[in-house]
Amino acid sequence: MRFFLTIYFCVFLSFISFSQGLMDPKNNTTRQDTLRGSITPERSWWDLNYYHLDISVNPEKKYIEGSNLVYYTVLNSNNVLQIDLQEPLELLMAKQQGEELEIQKEGNAYFITLKKDQIVGSLEKIKLFYKGNPREAVNAPWDGGISWEKDDNGNHFIASSCQGLGASVWWPNKDHMYDEVDSMKISVNVPKGLTNVSNGRLLEIEEKKNSNTFHWFVNNPINNYGVNINIGDYVSFSEVYDGENGNLDLDYFVLSYNLAKAKEHFKEVPKMLDAFEHWFGPYPFYDDGYKIVQTPYLGMEHQSSITYGNKFMKGYLGRDLSRTGWGMKFDYIIIHESGHEWFANNITYKDIADMWIHEGFTTYSENLYLDYHYGKQASSEYVIGTRRGISNTKKIIGDYDVNREGSGDMYSKGANLLHTIRTICGDDEKWRNALRGLNKEFYHKTVTTKEIENYISNSMNVNLAKVFDQYLRDVRIPLFEYYFDNGSVYYKWSNVITGFNMPIEINLDNELIKLFPETDWKDIKAVKGNIELNKNYYVESNESLSKNKIL
Repeated sequence: MRFFLTIYFCVFLSFISFSQGLMDPKNNTTRQDTLRGSITPERSWWDLNYYHLDISVNPEKKYIEGSNLVYYTVLNSNNVLQIDLQEPLELLMAKQQGEELEIQKEGNAYFITLKKDQIVGSLEKIKLFYKGNPREAVNAPWDGGISWEKDDNGNHFIASSCQGLGASVWWPNKDHMYDEVDSMKISVNVPKGLTNVSNGRLLEIEEKKNSNTFHWFVNNPINNYGVNINIGDYVSFSEVYDGENGNLDLDYFVLSYNLAKAKEHFKEVPKMLDAFEHWFGPYPFYDDGYKIVQTPYLGMEHQSSITYGNKFMKGYLGRDLSRTGWGMKFDYIIIHESGHEWFANNITYKDIADMWIHEGFTTYSENLYLDYHYGKQASSEYVIGTRRGISNTKKIIGDYDVNREGSGDMYSKGANLLHTIRTICGDDEKWRNALRGLNKEFYHKTVTTKEIENYISNSMNVNLAKVFDQYLRDVRIPLFEYYFDNGSVYYKWSNVITGFNMPIEINLDNELIKLFPETDWKDIKAVKGNIELNKNYYVESNESLSKNKIL
């Protein structure tokens, strides 16, 4: 009887869990994953226009309190609005036209019932009040939240980081990437002696008795995780970059005792801009300027406010990720995180499942920096060298609508996919125009992988659908198989998806030949000799012993 009661109880609990939508057994997702990762009915009917985040930060108590004023345009009739704020923070109140509104909480999602009729096309606003101790970052920026640290002089050294985790870990907002706010004001009150640096331009410093409020304004669309606070004993210096769109203000904020070191080390920034404006087009945020801000963690691509913690070293904390020597020619964080201004902050994924758009292109930007300053061979050697870190155990594309990213291979494998496409193209100017065209076509927009794929295919005038499917949606690396028989070489693709048809260049009998293999055997006349594949294609090769063995 005890056994049957146990079984009955377990089945009953399972039924309750599934009926309430707590867990989907097919993909191990929960109701909270769906609320966080999908465009819910309570999100889709309103379009973000403007935020004013107005907060006070108490470093001693690791505490934040304040408000967020949200302006939005009504797209469809509805009266329930979803706002996200992660525990242990608490949404205290929501007001519209001076009236307090009813709030229903479901995990980290708050559903606010509006009293005023929401007329399609009208501009409305709602004010959100919150407080609490936000989640403390465990291993920023990968396991983010707020980093509450101290500098070498014992001063508070605080920073936010929240990609993937979501900006709702430290402030209330519409926490989905598909809808970016058009502009934003960020007001942060901190104790006297500390400085807050956020995105955009500093409007004013409001001095109070025991504290100061720093008011920043972002004049461009910005994604939620790109918004940041950085609080410390900062000093700053500036310069002006003569760029494609005129004068670009460059500002650097570092801890007071790092000033001399930073002035020398950050000379790399104009060199970065030279390379990236050449390859990608004008820096996307001239109105808001460009900043580097020192933080207690390694770094992050916060829009117009790049955070930096690479200890003023070349490489990745002094290491060359490619093991070729080229990775020690630049500071990884300056180059990589700045590359995100084009791919992440200008062109932004709608769903984190497509995170490779940010990380693949930006990792690829590292070897384009090398290409611009040290030549094409350096670029090639570097990106090929990063292949050693690719695991090929999980797809690059993640699961949609549940806030789930794909494999970490999106960095180096994504870069090698793009390097392979450049090689397929065979025309560097055409490829450069495609990269610049992407940043023009999708300027300040959110996108899907399919939109990026289609644009590149159209720009190259080559159908690359199967190439993208192979590298983004499959874990296998294409294998070029061949054998010699009776004055011919037979070749084909194996270890590939159905219909894979990527061309490839080989050196055969000291002659460079472009082949168009398929998954069935093809042949060309050839004297028995060596075949050497162009290493710029991310593929493997194998000489078969005989035709019978292959068949």
